[in-house]
Amino acid sequence: MKLLKTILLLLCVSSFAFADIFKYVAPDGRVYYTDQPKKGFNYRLIIRTRPKTYARDVKFMAGNKLKYQSLIAKTAAKHQMDPKLLHAVIQAESAYNPHAVSSAGAVGLMQLMPDTARRYGVTDRHDAEQNVDGGTRYLKDLLAMFNSNLKLAVAGYNAGEGAVMKYNYTVPPYRETQNYVQQVLRLYGKS
Repeated sequence: MKLLKTILLLLCVSSFAFADIFKYVAPDGRVYYTDQPKKGFNYRLIIRTRPKTYARDVKFMAGNKLKYQSLIAKTAAKHQMDPKLLHAVIQAESAYNPHAVSSAGAVGLMQLMPDTARRYGVTDRHDAEQNVDGGTRYLKDLLAMFNSNLKLAVAGYNAGEGAVMKYNYTVPPYRETQNYVQQVLRLYGKS
């Protein structure tokens, strides 16, 4: 266990800190962590990081925020969500780049993973309207799932609702997820 904690700590503070981390439990009970999952194995994404282009995208964030402001407002009204929360998530996820793609395959303004997109009927994750609609519905479902607990809903958006449940309905102990929750809440003005 001590070795595992050391490996995870090194992953978090090394140059790998910007890679998505996947977990695999082998039939013999051994647990493997990697940033490059092998096909044919049942790896689960446990830490999702920002798209590689995030730092560059921040330079264009103000213009893109303005460009998507009415779409976000319309989607928020449609699903009875606070547009400020959607803006906070989008800023943290993609810096308003509709073409952002993470190394794990999350795409678009709200960085939808393929399974989440399918779950919410999003057929084109690069389409800003579909992406924001699907991400908004997912966030709304997370809020309902976690009894309007904003921290848990935001943690679930980043690490998956299963991770929140696994850790007894608390923010999972992943440094990236904990930082993400703080960032979104700060951007939302609820920290």
